[in-house]
Amino acid sequence: MLIIAILPFTSTSNYSISISFRTRAKLTIYSLSLSLFVGAFIALLFRLVWTKALSSMDRQTQEKITQFVGVTGASTSDAKRFLDKYKRVDIAIDAFYNEPVTRPSAPPAASTSKLNALFDKYKDPDGEDITVDGTIKMCEDLDVDPEDVVLLAIAYELKSPRMGEWTKKGWVEGWKVIGVDSIPAMKTALVRLRDKLGSDPDYFRKVYNYTFEFSRPAGQRSLALDMAQGFWQILLPAGLQGGALAHMQPRPSSDDEDERDGDVRMITDDEEGWNPEYTKWWLEFLGQKGGKGISRDTWQMFLDFMRTVDSKFEKYDEESAWPSLIDDFVGYAKERLKSA
Repeated sequence: MLIIAILPFTSTSNYSISISFRTRAKLTIYSLSLSLFVGAFIALLFRLVWTKALSSMDRQTQEKITQFVGVTGASTSDAKRFLDKYKRVDIAIDAFYNEPVTRPSAPPAASTSKLNALFDKYKDPDGEDITVDGTIKMCEDLDVDPEDVVLLAIAYELKSPRMGEWTKKGWVEGWKVIGVDSIPAMKTALVRLRDKLGSDPDYFRKVYNYTFEFSRPAGQRSLALDMAQGFWQILLPAGLQGGALAHMQPRPSSDDEDERDGDVRMITDDEEGWNPEYTKWWLEFLGQKGGKGISRDTWQMFLDFMRTVDSKFEKYDEESAWPSLIDDFVGYAKERLKSA
């Protein structure tokens, strides 16, 4: 009786254990399957993201190589080597020309036919020149804002006769001097010209003076006040930031040197000079004073005034032959300094 009583109990326990084991096994299999599925999905997603990232990187790299080759005429392998080392296109190009081993004997000549084709692309269909509509299209292709200061440098280089207009002769000859004949190469040239404009005092003055001439209405001696303000607003910060308008002051020199060349030697003084805030004051002063326009003398002499005036306007010589507009501004600026 004891054995009979125990047997049913033993059989039931084994059955329960068997069911429990099968259930756990199924759950384990399901869990493994789910893990494998999730893992495969994540791997696929990662692969897609990585492929897209590589594709984007490849496009950017190819664009840089195209720009490098377009400017230097170097081989693709040299372009890759310099870009891998220097990353930025402009720095890589400078390095290419500065390395004696790789420096070419002469830069490749820009193609007249390519420049003619580009000119025809932007030319007014009813005229002989590129006009405002074509200029806007050109800016879009070059990825440059129409109000970017570098366009004033381009206007100087290509001898633009008027704002937003370009002749075929100036276009072809100007770009050939720069040494480029394609949009990618022009983009790189803009970087170099922008840097030069901001850092080279002589080049800045040439572009600055040309801006007055090509933007002045035909038959007019002065530049409209609002236009002058607009040009000052983009030119002056560029020159101040890059150093082209760094403060200068006379430095004593020997009598012999003065008699020989008559030039005033200059030194840079970082502690004195035109404060960027004064540009804002100048524009506000002009707005308050009003007037019909800015004369050529005022436009040109203002540059000398900026570079030589001290930061507190205390050394300004009212007896010198400065335009009266600048005399008035000095008084205005002194009052603002007092109130500040």
